[in-house]
Amino acid sequence: MKKLKYGIIIEAALLLAVVGVIVLGGNKSEGIRQFMKETFLPRFLTTEGGTEKKYIKWVDFDVCSEAMVKACDLDINSHSENVKLNWIQLLAYLGTRYGGDFSRYKEKDLTSLADKLKSGETTMEAVTKDMKYYTYYLEAYTAVLGGLVGEYEIEAAKEDKPEEKVWVKKYGLKAYLPLAKYFPYSDYDDFGVSRTYGYKRRHLGHDMMGQVGTPVIAVESGYVEALGWNRYGGWRIGIRSFDGKRYYYYAHLRKNYPYNKELAAGSIVQAGDVIGYLGRTGYSNTENVNNIDTPHLHFGLQLIFDESQKEGSNEIWVDCYDIVKFLYHNRSEAAKVPDSKEWKRIYNIKDPAAEEFKKNKGDTNIVPHNTDEDTGDSIEGTGEQGR
Repeated sequence: MKKLKYGIIIEAALLLAVVGVIVLGGNKSEGIRQFMKETFLPRFLTTEGGTEKKYIKWVDFDVCSEAMVKACDLDINSHSENVKLNWIQLLAYLGTRYGGDFSRYKEKDLTSLADKLKSGETTMEAVTKDMKYYTYYLEAYTAVLGGLVGEYEIEAAKEDKPEEKVWVKKYGLKAYLPLAKYFPYSDYDDFGVSRTYGYKRRHLGHDMMGQVGTPVIAVESGYVEALGWNRYGGWRIGIRSFDGKRYYYYAHLRKNYPYNKELAAGSIVQAGDVIGYLGRTGYSNTENVNNIDTPHLHFGLQLIFDESQKEGSNEIWVDCYDIVKFLYHNRSEAAKVPDSKEWKRIYNIKDPAAEEFKKNKGDTNIVPHNTDEDTGDSIEGTGEQGR
């Protein structure tokens, strides 16, 4: 048995060596390299005991904003009804049906399913029982969207006394666009385009061009896992969702005053809080340097199903373009704090997930997220575009 075990180990090592030559060298096509890195190599991840870890190793999130908006509305509108619809389950059903390709999306596919569920004609369990990949899409889409909709309390102006606020309980979209309300920005789908500063790589985020000093908003409630300088992202903040599945990355923040001064590693933030300010820092080994030509926020979303995916070659970053379009429907309003460079949100929120995390914070092991794609060759020259 020992000989067999060692033989398998040696064979696997040789196979990985061959794969390494294909992925890291030679003149093979980029398509082969990408396939090997994203699909083939992850299958060889093992535990210390030698058995394969069972977790998702790649997600291509292609859900269009129109589908997210409609599914979210169906969920919210059914919240007080006998049959409650789950927007992520609805999207997972469509993802399974479309093979993950939402260019095939038709609203009638969604509404038809919702009508059958609400009428009692069928259930999600019945309609998906023969869908081989439904559980994959449900887990993957839950990792992306899991913390965006739910119950919460938020301040609102009194109808008879607008200068006073009251707390209101709600159910709905409790995540926010990454930039404050009324601040202009422009963007396009730039995920995956080439970046060459430091080393050749794909752009694993979404750039939102705007004015220096625009308040940057926490998309989802979570805790600060990274805060400081990164030679590519400049001043940046990394916030981990309370369920550990999502890591939100906000980069190229303002020179000299990048963050909300109250933040530190381990700080708890609520969705909609002002966490920093848009700028153009980055592309430098020296801290606090403006080396980005166009002021913008680099907004990234990393999925983490296992801590081995947190940093290194197994990271999963998803295209945020349609997520941002979806979140445009909920923007946090902020006001400037007199005689300071700070902005604060106007209407505070109480997220039950944050309250629960606070109770158990002592049991949580918060490990700093240090690299943020900071891998590859040493830096030479200067870059012209954001990371």
